[in-house]
Amino acid sequence: MISWLVALLAMAATGTALAHAALVKSEPARRATLSKPPPQVRLWFNERLEPEYATISVIREGAGPVTTPKARVDKDDPKLLVLELPVLSPGTYTVKYRVLSVDGHTVDYGYTFTVKAEGAGK
Repeated sequence: MISWLVALLAMAATGTALAHAALVKSEPARRATLSKPPPQVRLWFNERLEPEYATISVIREGAGPVTTPKARVDKDDPKLLVLELPVLSPGTYTVKYRVLSVDGHTVDYGYTFTVKAEGAGK
């Protein structure tokens, strides 16, 4: 009986320890190929974010960072992180984000998307 209780408590503690803000949706989407550049990056998470510790950077392959403004947590949706973008030229971009959820766990991850040249693929 005691070993069963210890196992149950260990599983419960592990479940709590593994909780963190998970990305549930992104615009632009991961691995998307876009015909026109997006005006912003929008990332939705499954938990509220700590605004002071939420960042996004966008890096153009072979050219470095293209963003300087700070990302912001949406005032109406504390699970949404937004970054305004300059006009992006054709190329492949990496979105890197780091967020701290209200449960105290940090998530640091990234993904790519591509802006194709105007008229490409027609």
